[in-house]
Amino acid sequence: MPGGRFLSGSFAAGDGHRDYRLYVPASLGKDAAPPLLLMLHGCTQTPEDFAAGTQMNMHAEEHGLLVAYPSQPRTANAQRCWNWFNPADQRRDAGEPALLAGIAQQVVAEYGVDPRRVYVAGLSAGGAAAAVMGQAYPELFAAVGVHSGLACGSARDLPSALAAMRAGSPVAAPGGRVVPTIVFHTDRDATVNPVNGDQVIAQSGGPARLRRSVERGAVPGGHAWTRMRHEDAQGRVVLEQSVVHGAGHAWSGGSPAGSYTDPLGPDASWEMLRFFRGV
Repeated sequence: MPGGRFLSGSFAAGDGHRDYRLYVPASLGKDAAPPLLLMLHGCTQTPEDFAAGTQMNMHAEEHGLLVAYPSQPRTANAQRCWNWFNPADQRRDAGEPALLAGIAQQVVAEYGVDPRRVYVAGLSAGGAAAAVMGQAYPELFAAVGVHSGLACGSARDLPSALAAMRAGSPVAAPGGRVVPTIVFHTDRDATVNPVNGDQVIAQSGGPARLRRSVERGAVPGGHAWTRMRHEDAQGRVVLEQSVVHGAGHAWSGGSPAGSYTDPLGPDASWEMLRFFRGV
């Protein structure tokens, strides 16, 4: 974006290292404590591809938001997938979660980020990794966005990952504080069964305690959608789930400049930022 800086960074710890790209918008105020969004790409994608497809840098300019895009190297996964299905990569202070949390904490420290406004979102394997981060680091992330992903702990190895992608895999809610979560999934996703979106919401344990409402609509010339909101006693939306009708495995409302996008909307990037601002 004009005026913004798309920087390269790296974080290293005992579990290895990961490179990342960081978008610093020109609209960032000198004295402001900006929010930060960690964006986790899907399989075969790169940070640059994911940024182009989601158009999140454009939204970052509008909202004064820092956006970090960690990169999964082929040395960690041949398809560049985050290893959300490995038990060693599903818990805090170990494996990929420790590296991703480290990237977020490094950016928070270097740029004076508001620690109360740190978010994580992702697509597919990145969405599953975002769900892991919300469970592993609920004190770090104020909210989570899961697009076409799976719940934390829904697999323990590659065979069970493929089974969960085909048919879902119910997981127990861990209890404790509900981490605000927004889910996007399409009802014709042939890669990750949309039941997984239901299970991400169910894992929070929140629906049983929250008031539910349903809204339906359609993008002019695009896809119809159904949105379910779960509100607490104060009327705050804590969980939100959008089902996009007629679309496949792609970032809803994304740009064809990136892979795995569907420009017919609704715009998942805009909706996620709107949800994050409200929590």
